[in-house]
Amino acid sequence: MPLPYNRHRLTLALAALLAAASAAAQDYPNKQITIVVPFAAGSATDQQARAYATAITAEFKVPVVIDDKPGASGMIAAQSVAKAAPDGYTMLFTTNTTHAANEHLYKKLPYDPVKDFSPVALLSKGYQVMVVLPNSPYKSVAEFIAGAKAEKGKLSFGSGSSSSRVAGEAFKQLTGIELLHVPYKSNTLALTDLLGGQITVMWTDMTTGVQQISAGKLRALGVTSLKRSPQLPNIPTIDESGVKGYESSYWNAAYMPAGVPPASVKRMSDLLIRATTSAPAVTSLAASTGTDPATLGPEGLAKFQAQESAKWARIIKAAGIEPE
Repeated sequence: MPLPYNRHRLTLALAALLAAASAAAQDYPNKQITIVVPFAAGSATDQQARAYATAITAEFKVPVVIDDKPGASGMIAAQSVAKAAPDGYTMLFTTNTTHAANEHLYKKLPYDPVKDFSPVALLSKGYQVMVVLPNSPYKSVAEFIAGAKAEKGKLSFGSGSSSSRVAGEAFKQLTGIELLHVPYKSNTLALTDLLGGQITVMWTDMTTGVQQISAGKLRALGVTSLKRSPQLPNIPTIDESGVKGYESSYWNAAYMPAGVPPASVKRMSDLLIRATTSAPAVTSLAASTGTDPATLGPEGLAKFQAQESAKWARIIKAAGIEPE
């Protein structure tokens, strides 16, 4: 029995839309892609974005621009991507700071970490290192704790990400010491002040920390993983240094604005996941900085993010941090 005219016309229209969507997905991407990074140039996330950019260009033959937008714990960058056109040509390369921790650190966010984004791919996990200046009187975690207790409230730590801040706050809670927290737009800016002697200590990602330690510009006191890092095998974990149960980590992931066609999201997700273990620029960066591949596609990332949000809520509450 033939379809009524209106239903037949609707069926044809839907078929045409699906065909157009399929053609658009096959043609994606065909122009410049912008990767927005919520931290400053030179940060771990910036370096990772640049490594993946080479893989995107090699695969899709399109240019990739890195747009660093540091400040407000990543909220400036996250908001800009949330408001971008949902065409697949703007991506946010970010961490748990913007998509798991901020909602528990701030009473109001200018973006919704779930509703405003299309999850693309989980990329990696990493740990941090506790660092001081080479001429610091503290040569171990135990000496630092003793010094902080003797200089009650006079020592300071800087942070430019939620991961870095919570690492310091958790250390304070577990050791019972007092440290003045100094916030920065990014960890690279905090490192600059640490190198200049304006702050006493910080917990920074391995990517930037190892470079400064290897150059003799910083002294590592301990790593935040429960096992020693292959990049710093002679540096004890903070846990084995006497702060039992201490562990702090972070993760990196890619997001697009909400509403990007699922086929386009999947095409980019598949490429990013392949690049994690096969693109030379990505694998060499991971090997040199101790970042572990940890890949999930769009659905997996969405579930992982929900679990991480709940975890960071517990960590932040346990650290005694009140939402600002």
